[in-house]
Amino acid sequence: MTEVRYAAADGVATITLDAPDRRNALSVEMSRELIDAARTAESDASVGAVIVTGGQHFCAGAVRSVLAETGKDPVEDTAYRNLETVYSAFTTIGSIDLPTIAAVRGAAVGAGLNLALATDLRIVSRTARLLPGFAQIGIHPGGGHLHLLHRVAGREVTAAMGLFGEEVSGERAVELGIAWSAHDDTEVADAARAVAARAAADPDLARRLVRSFRRETAPGGLAWDAAVEVEHSPQMWSLRRKHGA
Repeated sequence: MTEVRYAAADGVATITLDAPDRRNALSVEMSRELIDAARTAESDASVGAVIVTGGQHFCAGAVRSVLAETGKDPVEDTAYRNLETVYSAFTTIGSIDLPTIAAVRGAAVGAGLNLALATDLRIVSRTARLLPGFAQIGIHPGGGHLHLLHRVAGREVTAAMGLFGEEVSGERAVELGIAWSAHDDTEVADAARAVAARAAADPDLARRLVRSFRRETAPGGLAWDAAVEVEHSPQMWSLRRKHGA
């Protein structure tokens, strides 16, 4: 792996986005590596929890070139599949058979916010920046973004962030129920590991627990996979408008 680091110890797998020059914006290759890392953790019976992190910057969204190429011709096969690969990075994290935690420092923007919201729990820096970022660059949200916001924090927060582009700090995220706890930057990794360790102590139980948790807490509205499809068409329109000829 070149842009994603994977390490497992004491039952906890840590997946670290490692492209600091672009603040961990998701490229197609990085997304594939993230998917592979998630599947590696899932296939290791000794792993009972996963932490997803990005160092100083969590994830600045998808790289602009992926969006631009899709915008030029939204139905061109390669461009369409490349954007689907980016989507798959966070849908895979959100569906592997393991409890997952996002340890967020710096910014989580757009697809990067989706990645954080896809996990089962978020532990953040007090100064973390959580923002949709889609409308701010003139495109419709994608990847089931509004669904993810709503299932974590409810309609009011989804309206503020998804419709009006409100940015939320780490401290505010805890107040709103988007994150579990907020810490100084230097304490985020240790705090995430401490929480993960409790699940990781019994991997078999952790895997059974997370299945029950997701079934019993699934929202009653639109399913995530359906939300991805609902957002896909208007996002393609907005990308074509922005990047098309």
